[in-house]
Amino acid sequence: MTVDKGEARATARALNTGAIHLLRALRRADRLSGLTPARLSALSVLVFGGPCSLGRLARAEDVAGPTMTRIVDGLEAAGLARRTPHPDSARSVLICATDDGTALMHGAADRRLDLIVEGLHRLSVDQTTRVVAAAPDLVELATVVREAADGDGGEPA
Repeated sequence: MTVDKGEARATARALNTGAIHLLRALRRADRLSGLTPARLSALSVLVFGGPCSLGRLARAEDVAGPTMTRIVDGLEAAGLARRTPHPDSARSVLICATDDGTALMHGAADRRLDLIVEGLHRLSVDQTTRVVAAAPDLVELATVVREAADGDGGEPA
């Protein structure tokens, strides 16, 4: 199915608006973690993506190295992450989540999921069915958009 340019633009606007409002609502749950959004996001990368170098973590979060150093310093001071020697490079370290960091992140993720599930239960059966059916395609759309943004500086095609 091909969508005309005007319909595609309207859909893009609706998706953008929906994503922004959903993320704002989830931020309220994220505050219960006690971390800043930047620290919680970096911790999420470590918990769900595994240990990584400071540079890789900075790229994943789209921040400069010195900014990520400060974020990791804060996570380390809170006992939520630690630096360990890199197995392949004596000059590098890996950042990994601690058990406390993993537990905190899983709690934060559960709060987000609980809010979304509650929202799904408040929709009509037809709406919920459509959202459930669309979820895998939204994940794929996010991948395609991220790749386009990474590949050409985010300029639209």
